[in-house]
Amino acid sequence: MEEKLQQVCQAFCIEGAFQSYEEIKVGNVNRTYKVNYLRPDGRPKSYIIQAVNTFVFKKPVEVMENIDKVTEYIHAKQPQRTVLHFHHTPDRKIYLFDDNGFWRLFNYIPSTTYNTCSDLEVVRSAGEAFGEFQMLLADFDAQQLYVTIPDFHDTRKRYQKLLADVAEDPMGMAAQVAEEVEWLKSVQEQACRLTDLYEAGQLPLRVTHNDTKLNNVLMDRKSGEGVCVIDLDTVMPGLSINDFGDSIRFGANHCAEDEKDLSKVNFDLSLFEVYTQGFLEGANGALTQAELDYLPWGAKLMTLECGIRFLTDYLEGDHYFRTHREGQNLDRCRTQFKLVADMENQWEAMKAVVDKYRPN
Repeated sequence: MEEKLQQVCQAFCIEGAFQSYEEIKVGNVNRTYKVNYLRPDGRPKSYIIQAVNTFVFKKPVEVMENIDKVTEYIHAKQPQRTVLHFHHTPDRKIYLFDDNGFWRLFNYIPSTTYNTCSDLEVVRSAGEAFGEFQMLLADFDAQQLYVTIPDFHDTRKRYQKLLADVAEDPMGMAAQVAEEVEWLKSVQEQACRLTDLYEAGQLPLRVTHNDTKLNNVLMDRKSGEGVCVIDLDTVMPGLSINDFGDSIRFGANHCAEDEKDLSKVNFDLSLFEVYTQGFLEGANGALTQAELDYLPWGAKLMTLECGIRFLTDYLEGDHYFRTHREGQNLDRCRTQFKLVADMENQWEAMKAVVDKYRPN
């Protein structure tokens, strides 16, 4: 591996003497390595090399072209801002495709990340970072980007797939989830509201991250403030509300995603409030009034949609999401639906939080 990493560094024109490397075992998709060099002037310099998972990302060149456009746009707009900087090969590509895989290399940014965190200031800072991401790209034409995951948040198509699986019942599991399916049918029109609003032209198409978990923001080790948004593989056109909602789904709940005891699964309004505060401060007026009105819907419907995805995978035999035990995807599905129920119980309070921090 050391020899391969040195070859990749040479392909990306890294100067100096190779010192060492270490594998970074955070993340379930790509293989990631920190590579340490001694520059010709004697200064140490570190880089991140990733072997991109081309089974997950079927069109990795399109993924990289999206990333290149977005990062270069942010850098040109605010050169002083920290942003992922990808190195180029001599023929100006930010990727290397060889017999050993699909590679990319970018500067290492000293920082820390959190998988979960109860520190309200850290949660607020993560919200601010993702809000700033929206603000910085508010005037970028999202249609310049490839749609690398078609129909990712098309809730109607998610419903169609689920109901087809219920009817076909390929694994003989449908009877076990009859209650969940009946509930989903009862809220179908409500669940598709954001999709319908976009198709009606009431919500704008924006550059979206589509994986807005807490650990996709690098945090300053001393101040705890957000430094940079990372993991841009899923950047593509979408709805800002969905990015906001996915953060809430992931971050405003203290229990495990596959918790069996649903009494432990609760929506935390205090985390929702500090994240919303940070997100709207970071967005700095970039969102439309309609987007602001529907922020709580983003939280509820992204959570519901994720539950549909877990349930669909369960019915199909657990092909998409990695599982470690039988019934794990069903438990994941049920935690999502419990969170939706909790959000509905606190619906007026959620709307009041958005109004509290809504720009004047």
